Formats: sequence, C-alpha cells, structure tokens
Amino acid sequence: MYNICGEKNEKKIKEVIVVEGKTDTAMIQKLFDADTIETHGLALTKETLDLIEEVHKTRGIIILTDPDYPGMKIRNMIMKRIPDVKQAFVDKKDAIGKKKLGIAEAREEAIVQALENVVSFSKERQSITWEEFISLDIIGDKQKRLAIYELFHLGYGNAKTLFKRLNMAAITKADIIEKLKTYNHH
Repeated sequence: MYNICGEKNEKKIKEVIVVEGKTDTAMIQKLFDADTIETHGLALTKETLDLIEEVHKTRGIIILTDPDYPGMKIRNMIMKRIPDVKQAFVDKKDAIGKKKLGIAEAREEAIVQALENVVSFSKERQSITWEEFISLDIIGDKQKRLAIYELFHLGYGNAKTLFKRLNMAAITKADIIEKLKTYNHH
C-alpha cells in the first residue's frame, strides 16, 4: 500500500468505522485515513449509541467488530438502532492472534478486504424466500453455508442467520447459484 515515493497510500473512508477498542482503531488508521468510534467492548453506552446514530445521519457508519460473541452482540445493539447500517466482516480464521481473537489481531489484507467489500443492508424487500433458500440445500450442508457466508462477506452464523443476512443484503437465489459456480465445492 505504498506509492513509488514510499509515502503511505491513504485511502480516505467517508463513513465512520465502529470498532471495539483502541488497538482496533490503531490497526484501521494504519491502513486507512479513517475515523472510528470505539464501543469499549460490550460496555457500549447509550451516549455512544446516540453518537453512532447521529454520525450515521451525516457520514454513515460501518460496523467492524471482532468475529466473536461480544462482537455479534455489539453489532446487534447497533442494528436495533440503525437497521440499514453498513457492515464489514473479518473471518474468524483471519482474526486469530497469539492470545485472542479480534480485529487488532487480524491480517491487514483481511481488514482491507472486509472494508472494501462492505455490504449495505436494507430491509425493504425479501430477495430470497425461505422456499428458495431451502431448495439450495444450504441447511444440511455446512460447507455450502460457510462458502456462501465467505463469498458474500456476510460474517458467520447458522442457517437462519444466513437467510436473514442474504435478505438484508438483497442477495437473490440467482446470485447465490452464480457465485457458487465459481467456488469449487469440496
């Protein structure tokens, strides 16, 4: 990420990125010219939520929390307030450090990829029906489910969560079939 003169190539991110702590902020700011709001882990206060909601109105918000249970809980708390918030996900396998799992421990490319593949969620319509979802045989096939999570950068979860996120990201059955063709299914 350096140009010919050896200066850091800063990509400016318009949205403000919500992270869990100082080390996450340091990691993001090493990679991008970006502002962050820290939740201090699960200690997410009403004031911080108000700030996130306010900033969302003008600049937009991207949630980039750790790929673990507390990270999911923080994500859900923010989504309750801002259903159409943008989300970036780093896979668990890319975020494992020596002692803990998290954004600060993640591979730099994984963070860059997560932010460059940000998905905008909107709840307007159903892009895939439950019947279509079932017909894709995702429920009984964990490998296929994980592949779809990865291909569409939707984080991680069970089949029901995947169904919800596919709809939130307006992904259709056709989109899934198309993407799965490029993915060699083991």
